[in-house]
Amino acid sequence: MKLNQINQNFFLAAMGSLFALLLSACAAQMAPAPPVTISNPEYVIGPGDTLQVFVWRNPELSLSIPVRPDGRISTPLVEELTVANKTPAQVAREIERRLSTYLKDPLVTVIVTNFIGPYNQQIRVLGAATRPQVLPYRANMTVLDVIIAVGGLTNVASGNKATISRMVNKEVVQFSVRLDDLIRDGDIHANVEMSPGDILIIPESWF
Repeated sequence: MKLNQINQNFFLAAMGSLFALLLSACAAQMAPAPPVTISNPEYVIGPGDTLQVFVWRNPELSLSIPVRPDGRISTPLVEELTVANKTPAQVAREIERRLSTYLKDPLVTVIVTNFIGPYNQQIRVLGAATRPQVLPYRANMTVLDVIIAVGGLTNVASGNKATISRMVNKEVVQFSVRLDDLIRDGDIHANVEMSPGDILIIPESWF
């Protein structure tokens, strides 16, 4: 065998190995999103939520109040109470504790009537969506629910090249999603479950 042919064969073999490694690396980085396992945790309050505070037998202390951007509220007799990242029950108990200075055995109920949620649990949609926006996460939310909420994809969207950025074990991992197959072809297997804090990125097509 001639030297040039040996070099050519070696070059082709090396390029084949390099191509296989690149494909493996891309597949590892852009793997399909795995199933999400969420144990239906209690809802935690976030800035922008609206709380209905009921104080039993004290209607003058009961009111509907929005959570300020700093995550706090102020109610009659209870000023500057931090409620963000707490459950409604935790907030109710804290209000009871503070009201106990003025009332005997106060009984408080807190209900969330407008849901936005903490920043780190919101779903963000970027790119070629009709209305890119931030959405509150809801239990059992799927990528189809998200696409419906943002009004679908634009005409220049490259749906099958969309990705989801997700925090997994304190690291950001990117998964591929097939939005064109889901929306245009009705492939229900492409409908993946969302996780709190996911970022859906929809690129534009170059053609």
